[in-house]
Amino acid sequence: MASSIVNAVIAATALAAGASDNFQPLQPGAYISFTILGVLVGAAGWALIRRRAGARRLLKTLVPVVVVISFVPDLAMLVSDFKPHADATGVIALLLMHIAVAAISVFAYQRALPVSDRD
Repeated sequence: MASSIVNAVIAATALAAGASDNFQPLQPGAYISFTILGVLVGAAGWALIRRRAGARRLLKTLVPVVVVISFVPDLAMLVSDFKPHADATGVIALLLMHIAVAAISVFAYQRALPVSDRD
């Protein structure tokens, strides 16, 4: 829920700053569904890793790597016709959305799915 609210603010700000109203990833149906999917996949990954020895160290590396990898499709929009109406403002908003969802999710996962102290 919090991630979707933050993403709504990011999308509204990007649209107000000049991102195309026709850029589909900045529409609520798109970013809310992808936010929910990302949070669920992240929770599953966190749950699989959290009880292993060295999990804390692994997650400190893995989370930023996964976020950076998640940037690739968004950045590809700038150099392809994959998504019409993609511009720098819209793509930067998407990148910020990825960071926001990751930060909020990690905070929630740490509380709901604490990492073992076997590090």
